[in-house]
Amino acid sequence: MDFAFNETHLMIRETARKFAEEVLAPSADERDEKEEFPREAVRQMGELGFMGMMVSEQYGGAGLDTISYVTAMEEISKVDASAGVIMSVNNSLVCWGIESYGSEEQRQKYLKDLASGKKLGAFALSEPEAGSDATNQRTTAVRDGADYILNGTKNWITNGLSSDVVLVMAATDRTKGPKGVSAFILEKGMPGFTVGKKERKLGIRSSDTVSLMFQDVRVPVANRIGEEGSGIKFALKTLDGGRIGIAAQALGIAQACLEASIAYSKERKAFDQPIGHLQAIQFKIADMATNIAAARWLTLDAAVRKDKNERYGQVAAMAKLYASKVAVQSALEAIQIHGGYGYVREYKVERFLRDAKITEIYEGTSEIQRIVIARGLLG
Repeated sequence: MDFAFNETHLMIRETARKFAEEVLAPSADERDEKEEFPREAVRQMGELGFMGMMVSEQYGGAGLDTISYVTAMEEISKVDASAGVIMSVNNSLVCWGIESYGSEEQRQKYLKDLASGKKLGAFALSEPEAGSDATNQRTTAVRDGADYILNGTKNWITNGLSSDVVLVMAATDRTKGPKGVSAFILEKGMPGFTVGKKERKLGIRSSDTVSLMFQDVRVPVANRIGEEGSGIKFALKTLDGGRIGIAAQALGIAQACLEASIAYSKERKAFDQPIGHLQAIQFKIADMATNIAAARWLTLDAAVRKDKNERYGQVAAMAKLYASKVAVQSALEAIQIHGGYGYVREYKVERFLRDAKITEIYEGTSEIQRIVIARGLLG
């Protein structure tokens, strides 16, 4: 695979890097401490085209490729992984899902505002008893004339509090198992649609995560995505692309760990010399850089395959599995390199570790990624 960046990719990387450093960085630590959603920054990300990067221009998006998206995601997440996941869900899951599987009416109605950042999207698949087992949907949607009546609860929904549009998976025929699940577009404000308390999390604390409750919510048939019973297929295909975004988020965190470790190793002295002169530190940094380069290669490989309309689910799972592991390992090593300073909030590496861990869990745990990869290999 040829991953040479063209002028557009380089321009996007520089724009994302400048935005992250000038807009996100000054408030990232404070927002993490206060668990404060970066509403104004998200609005600006929309104006720059980062909230609908792969959406076609005819629907108000930037019309860019997946490599562009990965590049921007890494730069944003390097500074603020919370902003990265907000961006990832809106791009990979919501916008891509609607454009790829929605009707023309749905694309016209929702994509322009979502791609511009005027509205924010969320993706609701997980439930109290349907996490890794996504087919075990207890939320139901019963047909009633021109509407469906939705009842149920969704858990761990990123952007759930701040979103305006939510893609919801619900069982339309429980006797059919996975083939009896359908996908719907819900809007905040629909009667019976309520939002639970905001979860207090270990990391990505500047993004909001909530439960969503549906009690006799009337959803027009026109808001169903695709045919009845196609919801699990829709969700799994959408998550394939979402995993590329999370791999890029993990890459950004890992790269931040590397850069912080290099800078600290040049400044901190021990035994009358910078600790970067010590072989023990050099080996840690060398391993970190090598692992990040390998994770980046996997992530770009998945992006290229997606852009070429090739099968990319297995490679996307590999990218997420490996990049998330590298992010956690890099954060642990960065803390070790920083010593006692790495354990306190004055230095950012403790936040990097807290943010990194979730990349091994959401949009499919590392164990689920291994299942996806093994099934692809073994049939």
